[in-house]
Amino acid sequence: MSSSVVRPAPRPLNFWLSLGIPAVAAITLILLELTDLDMDLAQLFYDPAAGDFIGRHSYFLENILHDRAKEVVIAFSVFSVIGFLAAFGLERLKPFRRELGCLVLSLGLATSFVTPMKAVTAVQCPWSLEQFGGHETYSKLLDHRPPTDKPGRCWPGGHAATGFTLFALFFVLRDRRPRLARQAFIFAFALGSVFSISRMMQGAHFFSHNVWTAIFCWLICLGSYYYVLYRPALKVEALDNSQAVSA
Repeated sequence: MSSSVVRPAPRPLNFWLSLGIPAVAAITLILLELTDLDMDLAQLFYDPAAGDFIGRHSYFLENILHDRAKEVVIAFSVFSVIGFLAAFGLERLKPFRRELGCLVLSLGLATSFVTPMKAVTAVQCPWSLEQFGGHETYSKLLDHRPPTDKPGRCWPGGHAATGFTLFALFFVLRDRRPRLARQAFIFAFALGSVFSISRMMQGAHFFSHNVWTAIFCWLICLGSYYYVLYRPALKVEALDNSQAVSA
């Protein structure tokens, strides 16, 4: 039995806003390379007396807010994949197959880009630097990397991406449930920010690492939405209109 797939027409997408804010944020981060903001903020979370970051050995930050929270997001991603696959067979899910596909694509891309970029950029973590009791030499993102036997793996922020990847929910919901989509955006932004601050408290990342991660995750989710949901939806609407006229 064939299923009638009814999808709402896409709500207008303000590209000046959707792309402009990330662009301004990226330019600001590049300009901040001329300052010591990252180092100054990291100093706030470092205890010279203890010779370590204040959250480095926190059970809550490491075991709950890092390990367990990451497992919850991974479980959500797995269920998303299962839902997408089930949408090929279950009539109830077929109308949402494209949205589920967009969700899976966004979650996959917004997390898988992190590890390769860490390897390419080789940025050191704060806890590895001489200024914070480590042995590595500090270098900014656009600086030349000093020689070392242990290249850094700290840019962009992996745990921040675990939270910011949920921007995907905003785009998946924006056409069907605009109000819920806004709530999803607030949740994703808040969760990514909490994850970011927690890792800064542990000395795992600088401030700019996490902001760059948010920018990348937003752009990836935006791009996935545009190519999977936004333009095809316009075609579906045009097709429905033409069929209505011919009828």
